[in-house]
Amino acid sequence: MADEFGHLPRRPSRIFKATIWSMQGLKAAWLYESSFRLEVYLFVILAPLGWWLGDSPVERVLLIGSMMLVLSVELLNSAVEAVIERFGDEHHELAGRAKDMGSAAVFVVMMNVLLVWSAILVPRLL
Repeated sequence: MADEFGHLPRRPSRIFKATIWSMQGLKAAWLYESSFRLEVYLFVILAPLGWWLGDSPVERVLLIGSMMLVLSVELLNSAVEAVIERFGDEHHELAGRAKDMGSAAVFVVMMNVLLVWSAILVPRLL
């Protein structure tokens, strides 16, 4: 039964279903997206390093969270690409533009990782 906003009630069973769907999305990204796998490998290596190098909880969250943002945007980029591929592989200017913009979004958050890590770690070296 829907609430006054038209949504289904938020019960533990709905949260469980949402978790299952999220895990299916992560599994699909792992199986079909080589960029996602590479970024997960980097995360597995750099997250413990970020935890160790962060002097405060805020620094740790910034170092690790910036990398989690890359994974999130990569998932969204992969979703956009999957929808575009669903409609065919013939060239279309708008499809190409959407794919390029998704790739650019991943690039921007990767530059954010460099900025965050540099801002936190470079002053310690100087």
